[in-house]
Amino acid sequence: MKKNLFLVLLILILFAGCDGKRGSFIHIKETNISVELTVQKLEKLIKEDGLTHFYTINHSKNAKDVKIKLRDESLVIFGNASMGSRLIRCNQTMGLDLPLKILIYEDFDGFTKISYTNPEYYTLTHNIKDKKCLAIITKASIALDVLSEKLVK
Repeated sequence: MKKNLFLVLLILILFAGCDGKRGSFIHIKETNISVELTVQKLEKLIKEDGLTHFYTINHSKNAKDVKIKLRDESLVIFGNASMGSRLIRCNQTMGLDLPLKILIYEDFDGFTKISYTNPEYYTLTHNIKDKKCLAIITKASIALDVLSEKLVK
């Protein structure tokens, strides 16, 4: 009985996280500028906010190099070493999801979208329960939301 209840709760949590509403694991926002300009704007915002820009991967260019056509898409990798190191100290598997990433892409309808993982998802995937660690994740979530709002303005 407990096993079935747990399974039902787990399924509900997974579906609640995938409906694009509050509490979802992937946040998606639309911007009115091109992928290239959005990437440039994000890289500038990262620097202005005192974050570290590690790398930008241009998926569409890489695909073109192997003769595969993709719509415009780039992944910007960035972070805050202090916050990231504290999260990795909470659970070393956090190193799988850090540094943070924002995907910028052209969707099927030609609109530019940005997507990123809600850091609160890490509490599930990395079994984070410590109050100090949860507070860091909350701060990271707020910071990503603020950064993404600046990006789509």
